[in-house]
Amino acid sequence: MSIEKRPSELQRALSERIMVLDGAMGTMIQALSLDENGFRGEEFAGHGSPLEGCNDLLCLTRPGAIERIHDEFLEAGADILETNTFNSTSISLADYALEGRAFDINLAAAQLARRAADRASDRTPDRRRFVAGSLGPTNRTASM
Repeated sequence: MSIEKRPSELQRALSERIMVLDGAMGTMIQALSLDENGFRGEEFAGHGSPLEGCNDLLCLTRPGAIERIHDEFLEAGADILETNTFNSTSISLADYALEGRAFDINLAAAQLARRAADRASDRTPDRRRFVAGSLGPTNRTASM
């Protein structure tokens, strides 16, 4: 018995048009000019480690800013949004003593990107937008 495999919505879109991936999230975040308190937000006001530069944390502390960046990429023509999770592994987040929050950050990042992509797709039903998870290398070297 053979199972017919149908192309996914993404595969169909890729066969019909060139898909555009969003831009440099880190550069867009830098343009926000946030200081330490800007990264902390209320939830992490008393956190014991410095948090400035932990861009992924902004999915929890500044979700509106991250969602606006996604919207800007979509307005510029992006078809695929990357989640703001380049450093959202427990290994990388350990530098900020946030390793236990990796799941929360990844979930929030996916939800923010999905909401933005769905809004754009609703405005143009013939051109669906997609979300891809972003995963950068860890900041640790593996050696023997």
